[in-house]
Amino acid sequence: MIRQEEVYRIGVIGKPHGVKGEVNFNFDDDVFDRVDAGYLVLRIDGILVPFFIEEYRFKGQSVAIMKFEDIDSQERARDITGCEVFFPRSLSDDDDDTLRWDDIIGYTLYNNARDKIGTVSEIDDSTENVLLTIKSEDGREILIPAAEEFVTSIDNDSREMTVELPEGLLDI
Repeated sequence: MIRQEEVYRIGVIGKPHGVKGEVNFNFDDDVFDRVDAGYLVLRIDGILVPFFIEEYRFKGQSVAIMKFEDIDSQERARDITGCEVFFPRSLSDDDDDTLRWDDIIGYTLYNNARDKIGTVSEIDDSTENVLLTIKSEDGREILIPAAEEFVTSIDNDSREMTVELPEGLLDI
């Protein structure tokens, strides 16, 4: 079973392209091309599933026409439309010092006074302004901007991040 911490998000499957099972793959990172990966991981009904790449070609700077093995019709391609696409960290060409926002899911968030704000439960990168969804101790969901200038420290070993947020942001 593939675990969330073993992969990172690189895009989403768009609409089918043609009738032979090809799909538009909207990507943020072309790592699958740089390292000649044999598969990508799709989230289907909350489960991370590997899909083996049969072939692909670029349609633009952030779109590829992707053909996966065993996806051989427009109907099958529709089944994966909208699925998030992930890439295995073990195959990535990034160095170990590179930390993405997706990497901090599960981290405990503290303010500078070391008061616990909550746990990072989700990253919303559907807009230009990326948001962190924080699950507080009392069960509330708090949205804060994912801005590097707010981060004062990160401890990857203990999976903790300390931030200095603008006054009143947590009260919204």
